[in-house]
Amino acid sequence: MFVFTVKPRVQGVTPELVDLFQDVGTSTIGHLTDFGFLKGLKPLFRPIHFVGNAVTVRLPHMDSTAVHKALDFVEPGDVLVIDMSGDVERSCFGGIVSYAAKAKKVAGVIVAGSINDVEEIKEIQLPVFSLGVSPITTRILGIEGEINTTVSVCGVSIHPGDLVVADNDGVFIINPKSAAKYAEIAIEKQLREPETKRKIDSGISLASISKADRFFTTEGQSESKEPTKVI
Repeated sequence: MFVFTVKPRVQGVTPELVDLFQDVGTSTIGHLTDFGFLKGLKPLFRPIHFVGNAVTVRLPHMDSTAVHKALDFVEPGDVLVIDMSGDVERSCFGGIVSYAAKAKKVAGVIVAGSINDVEEIKEIQLPVFSLGVSPITTRILGIEGEINTTVSVCGVSIHPGDLVVADNDGVFIINPKSAAKYAEIAIEKQLREPETKRKIDSGISLASISKADRFFTTEGQSESKEPTKVI
Protein backbone atom coordinates (compact mmCIF):
# COMPACT_ATOMS: atom_id res chain seq x y z
CA MET A 1 0.00 0.00 0.00
CA PHE A 2 1.32 3.43 -0.96
CA VAL A 3 1.03 6.07 1.76
CA PHE A 4 1.59 9.67 0.73
CA THR A 5 0.50 12.79 2.60
CA VAL A 6 0.30 15.90 0.45
CA LYS A 7 -0.93 19.18 1.88
CA PRO A 8 -1.30 22.57 0.19
CA ARG A 9 1.71 24.83 -0.10
CA VAL A 10 1.79 27.51 2.62
CA GLN A 11 2.86 31.06 1.79
CA GLY A 12 3.90 32.23 5.22
CA VAL A 13 6.66 34.63 4.16
CA THR A 14 5.81 38.01 2.68
CA PRO A 15 7.98 39.85 0.13
CA GLU A 16 8.50 42.56 2.74
CA LEU A 17 9.93 40.00 5.19
CA VAL A 18 12.29 38.63 2.54
CA ASP A 19 13.53 42.17 1.84
CA LEU A 20 13.94 42.86 5.56
CA PHE A 21 16.24 39.85 6.04
CA GLN A 22 18.36 40.31 2.92
CA ASP A 23 21.11 42.11 4.85
CA VAL A 24 20.72 40.31 8.18
CA GLY A 25 23.54 37.90 9.02
CA THR A 26 22.69 34.61 10.72
CA SER A 27 25.55 35.23 13.15
CA THR A 28 23.99 38.53 14.15
CA ILE A 29 20.77 36.68 14.94
CA GLY A 30 22.94 34.25 16.91
CA HIS A 31 23.60 37.09 19.38
CA LEU A 32 19.86 37.23 20.06
CA THR A 33 18.71 33.61 20.37
CA ASP A 34 19.97 30.02 20.50
CA PHE A 35 16.81 28.62 18.91
CA GLY A 36 16.10 27.90 15.26
CA PHE A 37 19.63 27.18 14.01
CA LEU A 38 20.23 24.04 11.93
CA LYS A 39 23.46 22.90 13.54
CA GLY A 40 25.60 20.53 11.50
CA LEU A 41 24.49 21.53 8.01
CA LYS A 42 27.24 22.61 5.63
CA PRO A 43 26.95 24.75 2.48
CA LEU A 44 28.05 23.09 -0.75
CA PHE A 45 29.92 26.27 -1.66
CA ARG A 46 30.60 29.77 -0.42
CA PRO A 47 29.67 32.56 -0.79
CA ILE A 48 26.08 31.49 -0.25
CA HIS A 49 23.00 33.44 0.75
CA PHE A 50 19.26 33.00 0.45
CA VAL A 51 16.04 33.97 2.21
CA GLY A 52 12.75 32.27 1.45
CA ASN A 53 9.55 30.42 2.22
CA ALA A 54 9.83 26.78 3.35
CA VAL A 55 8.28 23.96 1.33
CA THR A 56 8.85 20.78 3.32
CA VAL A 57 9.34 17.14 2.35
CA ARG A 58 9.76 14.04 4.52
CA LEU A 59 11.23 10.82 3.09
CA PRO A 60 11.40 7.23 4.37
CA HIS A 61 15.13 6.79 3.87
CA MET A 62 15.57 5.19 0.43
CA ASP A 63 12.43 6.44 -1.37
CA SER A 64 12.66 9.95 -2.85
CA THR A 65 9.38 9.91 -4.76
CA ALA A 66 8.05 12.81 -2.67
CA VAL A 67 11.01 15.05 -3.57
CA HIS A 68 10.21 14.80 -7.26
CA LYS A 69 6.53 15.54 -6.63
CA ALA A 70 7.34 18.46 -4.31
CA LEU A 71 8.91 20.28 -7.23
CA ASP A 72 5.37 20.61 -8.65
CA PHE A 73 4.48 22.69 -5.58
CA VAL A 74 7.44 25.07 -5.24
CA GLU A 75 7.23 28.63 -6.47
CA PRO A 76 10.03 31.11 -7.22
CA GLY A 77 11.75 32.12 -4.01
CA ASP A 78 10.78 29.01 -2.05
CA VAL A 79 13.29 26.96 -0.05
CA LEU A 80 12.94 23.20 -0.39
CA VAL A 81 13.52 21.55 3.01
CA ILE A 82 14.03 17.78 2.99
CA ASP A 83 13.90 15.56 6.09
CA MET A 84 15.60 12.20 5.35
CA SER A 85 14.33 10.58 8.58
CA GLY A 86 17.83 10.28 9.98
CA ASP A 87 19.48 8.69 6.92
CA VAL A 88 22.84 10.32 6.16
CA GLU A 89 24.30 7.43 4.14
CA ARG A 90 22.20 7.87 1.03
CA SER A 91 21.61 10.89 -1.21
CA CYS A 92 18.16 12.11 -2.22
CA PHE A 93 19.35 15.15 -4.17
CA GLY A 94 21.56 15.00 -7.25
CA GLY A 95 22.16 16.69 -10.57
CA ILE A 96 18.81 16.23 -12.32
CA VAL A 97 16.75 17.12 -9.24
CA SER A 98 18.94 20.18 -8.76
CA TYR A 99 18.45 21.16 -12.39
CA ALA A 100 14.66 20.88 -11.97
CA ALA A 101 14.78 22.95 -8.76
CA LYS A 102 16.86 25.62 -10.48
CA ALA A 103 14.35 25.71 -13.34
CA LYS A 104 11.58 26.35 -10.81
CA LYS A 105 13.67 29.25 -9.42
CA VAL A 106 13.86 28.00 -5.84
CA ALA A 107 15.92 30.23 -3.57
CA GLY A 108 17.79 27.32 -2.02
CA VAL A 109 17.67 23.76 -0.73
CA ILE A 110 18.13 22.26 2.74
CA VAL A 111 18.81 18.51 2.93
CA ALA A 112 18.91 16.77 6.31
CA GLY A 113 20.89 13.98 4.66
CA SER A 114 23.38 13.66 1.84
CA ILE A 115 23.60 14.95 -1.71
CA ASN A 116 25.42 13.77 -4.84
CA ASP A 117 26.54 15.08 -8.25
CA VAL A 118 28.40 17.86 -6.48
CA GLU A 119 30.05 19.31 -9.58
CA GLU A 120 26.73 19.51 -11.44
CA ILE A 121 25.10 21.38 -8.56
CA LYS A 122 28.05 23.76 -8.32
CA GLU A 123 27.96 24.36 -12.05
CA ILE A 124 24.35 25.59 -11.98
CA GLN A 125 25.05 27.45 -8.69
CA LEU A 126 22.03 26.09 -6.84
CA PRO A 127 22.47 27.06 -3.16
CA VAL A 128 22.39 23.83 -1.13
CA PHE A 129 23.04 22.97 2.50
CA SER A 130 23.37 19.32 3.53
CA LEU A 131 24.90 16.96 6.08
CA GLY A 132 27.29 15.44 3.56
CA VAL A 133 27.90 13.81 0.20
CA SER A 134 27.24 10.20 -0.81
CA PRO A 135 27.29 8.24 -4.08
CA ILE A 136 24.61 5.87 -2.72
CA THR A 137 21.25 7.24 -3.79
CA THR A 138 17.57 6.95 -3.11
CA ARG A 139 15.15 5.41 -5.63
CA ILE A 140 11.69 6.21 -7.00
CA LEU A 141 9.86 3.40 -5.20
CA GLY A 142 6.49 4.95 -4.36
CA ILE A 143 6.53 3.66 -0.78
CA GLU A 144 5.61 6.76 1.21
CA GLY A 145 6.44 10.39 1.84
CA GLU A 146 5.04 13.70 3.00
CA ILE A 147 4.85 17.13 1.37
CA ASN A 148 4.09 20.34 3.26
CA THR A 149 3.93 18.77 6.71
CA THR A 150 6.01 19.58 9.78
CA VAL A 151 9.51 18.08 9.51
CA SER A 152 12.55 17.88 11.78
CA VAL A 153 15.99 19.04 10.68
CA CYS A 154 18.94 19.03 13.09
CA GLY A 155 16.59 19.06 16.06
CA VAL A 156 14.50 21.97 14.77
CA SER A 157 10.84 21.59 13.82
CA ILE A 158 10.18 23.27 10.48
CA HIS A 159 6.67 24.08 9.33
CA PRO A 160 5.52 24.80 5.79
CA GLY A 161 5.72 28.54 5.25
CA ASP A 162 8.44 29.15 7.83
CA LEU A 163 11.09 31.75 7.06
CA VAL A 164 14.50 30.34 6.07
CA VAL A 165 17.56 32.58 6.33
CA ALA A 166 20.86 31.11 5.13
CA ASP A 167 24.35 32.49 4.57
CA ASN A 168 28.03 31.59 4.85
CA ASP A 169 27.71 31.01 8.60
CA GLY A 170 24.63 28.77 8.70
CA VAL A 171 20.86 28.44 8.51
CA PHE A 172 18.18 30.02 10.71
CA ILE A 173 14.49 29.05 10.75
CA ILE A 174 11.68 31.05 12.32
CA ASN A 175 7.93 31.46 12.26
CA PRO A 176 7.26 34.49 10.01
CA LYS A 177 4.96 36.01 12.63
CA SER A 178 7.87 36.28 15.06
CA ALA A 179 10.61 37.16 12.58
CA ALA A 180 10.46 40.94 12.16
CA LYS A 181 11.58 41.75 15.71
CA TYR A 182 14.78 39.75 15.24
CA ALA A 183 15.55 41.49 11.97
CA GLU A 184 15.01 44.95 13.44
CA ILE A 185 17.32 44.30 16.42
CA ALA A 186 19.93 42.61 14.21
CA ILE A 187 19.98 45.47 11.70
CA GLU A 188 20.38 48.00 14.50
CA LYS A 189 23.27 45.94 15.89
CA GLN A 190 24.95 45.71 12.49
CA LEU A 191 24.61 49.44 11.94
CA ARG A 192 26.56 50.07 15.16
CA GLU A 193 29.55 48.02 14.03
CA PRO A 194 31.33 50.75 11.98
CA GLU A 195 31.28 53.04 15.02
CA THR A 196 32.65 50.23 17.20
CA LYS A 197 35.51 49.72 14.73
CA ARG A 198 36.26 53.44 14.75
CA LYS A 199 36.52 53.35 18.54
CA ILE A 200 38.91 50.39 18.39
CA ASP A 201 41.01 52.24 15.79
CA SER A 202 41.16 55.23 18.13
CA GLY A 203 42.66 53.07 20.88
CA ILE A 204 39.61 52.28 23.01
CA SER A 205 39.72 48.69 24.26
CA LEU A 206 37.07 46.22 23.12
CA ALA A 207 36.44 45.22 26.75
CA SER A 208 35.63 48.83 27.53
CA ILE A 209 33.28 49.17 24.57
CA SER A 210 31.44 45.91 25.29
CA LYS A 211 31.52 46.56 29.05
CA ALA A 212 33.21 43.20 29.57
CA ASP A 213 35.73 45.00 31.80
CA ARG A 214 33.08 45.56 34.47
CA PHE A 215 33.51 41.92 35.47
CA PHE A 216 37.19 42.54 36.23
CA THR A 217 36.89 45.43 38.70
CA THR A 218 38.23 45.03 42.24
CA GLU A 219 34.79 45.71 43.75
CA GLY A 220 33.36 42.54 45.19
CA GLN A 221 36.45 40.48 44.45
CA SER A 222 38.62 38.73 47.02
CA GLU A 223 41.05 40.95 48.90
CA SER A 224 43.68 38.20 48.80
CA LYS A 225 46.95 39.40 47.37
CA GLU A 226 47.87 35.91 46.17
CA PRO A 227 48.02 35.69 42.38
CA THR A 228 45.13 33.89 40.74
CA LYS A 229 46.04 30.48 39.36
CA VAL A 230 44.55 29.65 36.00
CA ILE A 231 44.39 25.93 35.30
